[in-house]
Amino acid sequence: MDVIQVIKDQIEKNPVILYMKGSPQFPQCGFSAQVVEAMTAVGKPFAYVNILEAPEIRQNLKEYANWPTYPQLWVGGELVGGCDIIMDMYRSGQLKELVDGVAVESDDNA
Repeated sequence: MDVIQVIKDQIEKNPVILYMKGSPQFPQCGFSAQVVEAMTAVGKPFAYVNILEAPEIRQNLKEYANWPTYPQLWVGGELVGGCDIIMDMYRSGQLKELVDGVAVESDDNA
């Protein structure tokens, strides 16, 4: 399967998905760790993809999303943004509102 199709399927299948370095249990960069902390505080399940273990997704997602950095949070099929945007939204309460609107009770690795 084409890697772009894999990315599209992951985003479509998962209401909330985080493309990050490492896993929520063991983030491999400070930005990913901050986003995981914010997402955990929001209290809704989210899927994730460890881009360090998926170099083809790591490279192609940048082009697909037109967003050069990681982590990337996708909610309801739309790119929310990277660490700075997510943290600002978390502090203002917008992140919880956004995630509450689409999250379902599933917590899995995409």
